[in-house]
Amino acid sequence: MSIPLVIGLFALLLILIVGYNVIIQYRQRLESEKQQELAKHIAVIDATEDLIGNAHHLPYSKELLVCLNQRILFALQSMSDTDPTEKSLPARIKNVAEQIKHLQANYSNADVASFKTPSTDKQAIGMLQLVKRLKTVIKNEHSKGRLATQAFVTENARLEGIQLRINIENVVKRANDARLKRQLGTAKQLLKKGIDVLSSKNDNYANKAREKLQVMLSEIDNSQSQNHEQERQQIIDKEHDELDVLFQPKRKW
Repeated sequence: MSIPLVIGLFALLLILIVGYNVIIQYRQRLESEKQQELAKHIAVIDATEDLIGNAHHLPYSKELLVCLNQRILFALQSMSDTDPTEKSLPARIKNVAEQIKHLQANYSNADVASFKTPSTDKQAIGMLQLVKRLKTVIKNEHSKGRLATQAFVTENARLEGIQLRINIENVVKRANDARLKRQLGTAKQLLKKGIDVLSSKNDNYANKAREKLQVMLSEIDNSQSQNHEQERQQIIDKEHDELDVLFQPKRKW
């Protein structure tokens, strides 16, 4: 066998090996990108399902629930586009689509969970974090054109109202706790802060809450005034007693 032929075969083999490696790396890169894309959609689905699972903690409107379920539907459809071979996706897509139709047709205000006043600071923080997550979701869905502007504005305002209510109800609880501990200065600071927050609001809840906080603040002021008057009277009585002892007639022994 001639040397040029050997060299040619060797070069051809080398080209085949390099080409094969390039193809393998390309396929691996495509698979990696696909898995990353699927993982992103799975994370969206998991986070959204978690939000739906917390519907018993806050009042969820029909529009909000539909928006969350549509978010899951879009993620599933994107997963199906990314990986058409996944056989479980068509059934999941069908189930979520039916769930959305059911919500749109049957969900009413009577199904909305009532607002539950947080009983601890930890619970209040958890509720506020949930509201923040929901506001972020509807903002993102609106920016992607999946939530109409008017629906976004209405739902965002509703969530801000819930956020305000959580904060104010927690202020009331903490102020009452401070009063029980005779920490009247702390209670007054909390109530004044709540009144300041409510000063720019003019809805039914804000007006009633502001009036309630003002009554509580007045009660503390009156209590402090009465305490000061009692203390002043006790001082006066004590001074009178000391004067009586000083100027009382001396006994003759």
